[in-house]
Amino acid sequence: MKIKSLTASILILAASAASAAAPQIKELNISYVKPPFVLQLLVMKDRQMLEKEFEKEGIKVNWHNMGTSPEAARTMGAGSLDIAGNMNTAAVLMLNSEGLPVRILTGTAHPASNFAIVSKPGTHLTIKDLKGKQVVGPKGTFLHQLLIAALEKEGLKESDVQFVNMGIPKALSAIMAGRADAALVASSALIKANKSGAETIVNADGLVEPTLVMTTTQKFAEEHQDIVKRVSKVYKEALQWMKNNPDQTAEMGAKEHGISVENAKTLIERSHYFDKMTQKDVNDLRVNEKFLKDNGMMRKPVKVEELVLPLAFE
Repeated sequence: MKIKSLTASILILAASAASAAAPQIKELNISYVKPPFVLQLLVMKDRQMLEKEFEKEGIKVNWHNMGTSPEAARTMGAGSLDIAGNMNTAAVLMLNSEGLPVRILTGTAHPASNFAIVSKPGTHLTIKDLKGKQVVGPKGTFLHQLLIAALEKEGLKESDVQFVNMGIPKALSAIMAGRADAALVASSALIKANKSGAETIVNADGLVEPTLVMTTTQKFAEEHQDIVKRVSKVYKEALQWMKNNPDQTAEMGAKEHGISVENAKTLIERSHYFDKMTQKDVNDLRVNEKFLKDNGMMRKPVKVEELVLPLAFE
């Protein structure tokens, strides 16, 4: 899987020591993504909340649009990304297994019903019907994990389908054009798929527990504790702003994703945004680790308790 291709750059990063205090940074590189509908990042970005937070120090904030967790991981491994604004915990586990010490600094969402497998428009498929058919979607993500879990429940394996790795936008286009039998989609892509006649075969409810989080590397967290703490603070402020301004938040999400305000409100309700990690989230990490190892998606065990920064529980 593509995660393994990160090994070379990951090992270089993992080997670097953080013994001496690092100099004050001049730029902060942070990523955001559209597909999971994590609107906290959109609020932070559009309202320039981080820019205002670090204005006095003259720290420039650079926002990078990263389509998937593996994409953010590659950029982190290359040393060009300080904070991944949104990453699924399956990716966090796999990356640590490959040697990149990614650490969780805050939670973002528990959007189980926003993750789904949909069938080609005009078809009425079940999970069992996917045997021998082409399924498209992002590898090494919760959607990939959802596919495996759904197949496993029906006595099937990933090898029983023709799985093709591609990002959510391309997967949505492929199924709309009839070039695939089923697609792994999330948030607004799910709304658009259903609206265009692509029926939901199954969503993540009861199969996997998707947890989305904000992450950084252990090295950056150790060398720039104040920066990480302040990013977490601003994130919490963005979440509070959303709670105080629900209609404006829905309008922002609708505009960003090209959907109606009502659909945006539905996705917000399904997203279950949060900030503080809990013991349940840690327990879910252990469950996911076992699942990933059992299905050959993780090669080495990790120390789950080390993956979450103390800051994330505050």
